[in-house]
Amino acid sequence: MNINICGIKIPEKKAILFSLTKIYGIGINLSKKICKQMNINFQKKAFYLNKNELEYLNNFVKTLIIENDLRILIKENLKRVVNLNSFKSFKHIKKLPCRGQRTKTNAKTRKKMNHEKI
Repeated sequence: MNINICGIKIPEKKAILFSLTKIYGIGINLSKKICKQMNINFQKKAFYLNKNELEYLNNFVKTLIIENDLRILIKENLKRVVNLNSFKSFKHIKKLPCRGQRTKTNAKTRKKMNHEKI
């Protein structure tokens, strides 16, 4: 069985710290902050959360930018950068690393990756 938080199924047999990371946009650090704010033990399984804790957790996660909203925001930011016609935007268009990495020999991973059309 899985617990449903904001329409996302979370494994109930795992610790709440790790089960929250199944949500796109919530990493381990944000998961720790959420657990500290709610006064939940990190090792507590998601199955043992009571209804009040689940409700509070659900309401807290709804305030964050997660899942599809976050993906849309990232795509919009990338489109904005590409439209600037800067050095960084040309690197994005050519699908090369744009943060100063070497491209003569070590850019194989970036070239191979599946990219969305800009």
